Amino acid sequence: MSQASKKTVQRLQRLEGEITQHLTTGLIPFWHARARDAKHGGYLTCFNEQGEAQPMKEKYVNTQARLVWWFSNLCRQQPKVKGSAALARGGAEFMLKNFWDPKHGGWYWQTKPNGSKSDMGKIVYGESFAIYAMAEYTLGTGDKRGVEHASRTFDLLQKFAADTRHGGYYENLCRDWSPEEPGFSGGDRKGLDTHMHLMESFTTLYEASRLPLHRRKLMEVLDLICAHMIDTKRGCGLNQFDLSWKPIPAIAVKRTWNAERFGERPAQPTETTSYGHNLELVWLMHRALAIADADPKPYESLLRKLVDNALKYGVDWKYGGIYRDGLRKGGALVLEKEFWQHSEALVGFLDAYEAFHDPCCLDAFECLWDFINQHMIVHAIGEWRVLLDREGKPLDTNVGNDWKNSYHTGRAMCECQMRLRKLLKQS
Repeated sequence: MSQASKKTVQRLQRLEGEITQHLTTGLIPFWHARARDAKHGGYLTCFNEQGEAQPMKEKYVNTQARLVWWFSNLCRQQPKVKGSAALARGGAEFMLKNFWDPKHGGWYWQTKPNGSKSDMGKIVYGESFAIYAMAEYTLGTGDKRGVEHASRTFDLLQKFAADTRHGGYYENLCRDWSPEEPGFSGGDRKGLDTHMHLMESFTTLYEASRLPLHRRKLMEVLDLICAHMIDTKRGCGLNQFDLSWKPIPAIAVKRTWNAERFGERPAQPTETTSYGHNLELVWLMHRALAIADADPKPYESLLRKLVDNALKYGVDWKYGGIYRDGLRKGGALVLEKEFWQHSEALVGFLDAYEAFHDPCCLDAFECLWDFINQHMIVHAIGEWRVLLDREGKPLDTNVGNDWKNSYHTGRAMCECQMRLRKLLKQS
């Protein structure tokens, strides 16, 4: 083994050790100890920097689903961890009882903490996470109700949300599946975020069901993203589109994280791209192609462009980490460091290192991890702060909120641990 190879192995060993320690002594114990809502059922998601539960005004379907997914996935990925199946089952029961619409089908967007209804809209972003969670619930626990409800939700999307003229899916609908009004509610827009998560959920649904229709629709949305939602010249994802796929400047649509998050916002409207989404798209697409047993070669050039754009413009090589948003034409715009972009970019860069064997991708991965480990993780309790400034000073010190739980951070650590171990085996 060459000296350079030995150094690479040493880097991988260090990274695997630190990430495994954080996962097993930080993130998993944090959520196992705190997530269950003993009073109402379902999950608590809001925690301060001391790990203390904070008042919850609402429960969102996407956040409850993400924790069902997390505990179900731990049953598969970390089978030695005790208690995951019971926690997954408790969350799934709460969702089936309080979020599933017995009249029209599908999942309500929001309830009060006790499960009483507060927003009965059918938001495709939320429906996608319900599919993702329920399919994983069956894979993790063997409870067939999960994949049955995931398949029913999938069928409802094909019936009521699919745009049979232009392709893709309408994203914001009322309880009875009629379209939301245009404007702030987003009834006249389509977005990369929702369609990327539909690809993600259809991947796990097909993994659980193995139905040819689920695979066909997975490949359909994957190819649609490639055809309409990526600037293929610059190598960056676009944000929002009209119904016929014409790119339009993004606005903060109702019921989205961008409409509710704390922190800097670019002037509206601005053509921006998210480095976190672009790198998330890379690894989720590779996973989708693998589960679908599809040839990745036709997609590699485009995925490589997404990686190169993030390497050039997204990574903060001076202070560490990755910027929140950049200009579509190139250059970082919002220099804050937010939890979820770091989670997804970690996996994206490591996935790219596996796929393209480019040492720059490993350098970027290490640059992000060291920033996270030093500034973002609250090591005393084991979770990540929501938002930092460019140099790592906390701006939002909470470690959980209505939108943040273990889905991004925990999933990233599981994915990175698995990939680092695979790389070490191959070295």
